[in-house]
Order: sequence, then C-alpha cells, then structure tokens
Amino acid sequence: MTATPDAGAAEYSSPACYLHELESGASGAGEVRIKRIYEAPEAGDGYRALVDRLWPRGISRRRAALDAWLVELAPSTQLRLWFGHDPKRWSEFRRRYRAELRSQREALESLRERTRKQRVTLLYGSRERRINHAAVLREVLLKIPSSGRRSSAP
Repeated sequence: MTATPDAGAAEYSSPACYLHELESGASGAGEVRIKRIYEAPEAGDGYRALVDRLWPRGISRRRAALDAWLVELAPSTQLRLWFGHDPKRWSEFRRRYRAELRSQREALESLRERTRKQRVTLLYGSRERRINHAAVLREVLLKIPSSGRRSSAP
C-alpha cells in the first residue's frame, strides 16, 4: 500500500511490521520502546525511528529497516560530546537534552501523535543501554516524571 503525502492517507511502518496496524484496534498504541540499532528488527517493533545524529557504523539502510531517521530529535553534537556517556554527567545531560527538545516541539509532537496510534521503537547506536538519550526521549514522549529511575518497560 503506497500512500501519497497529498492524499492524506495513513502512513504505515515498515512492510515487516505493518500488518498488525491494518487490523482494527491496533495493538501497541501508546507504547514506546527503545532498542539498539544493532539488534535485529522484529515485527513487533512497529514504527522504527533512529534518533541519533550520526548514522551507526556498520549498519546498512536495508538492515536498519527504518521508517524514519529523526536527526532533529537527537542531542546536539556539542551536548553529545560533552556528555560522553559519563554517569556523573547523566542528571545534567538529561536536563540539557530536555531543554534542547523544547526547541523541537513540532517534531516531538508529530512523534507523540504517532505513539497514540501505534507502537514506536526508538533506535539508538550507543553501547550504553541504561544511560542514553533514547531513554530520555522516551520519558519525554510518555511524560514520565524525571525521577532518574527507569520504568519497567523496555
């Protein structure tokens, strides 16, 4: 199913993932997952969005199976370099990244609207699974209070 942007037709995630979206009451709506881009795509990923500023090393576009590359929602190069995945800077990184996201309201609201309709998987390249920007972006999308603790969802 190919939709033209002018037609106002619904957008669907990658071909491997969109069959469940065509069924009534699509499951996964309101769910935001985070996952390393190096993990294999799965049918349950839903809408797959890379949220890194740099393309991940060693990953082809085909292997990535992306629906979108949302560079504008990635931390700025300056913030990313300052943070350097230093656990001591995590709290300050979260604060600064949230401030950066406030200037990307349109892109953020567009992604938030998508999460209301279907499962979204935010993809990131970092080796660090616990302290990375995708976790912060997930919190912002779901409006989870900034308590510094992780939710039980992936």
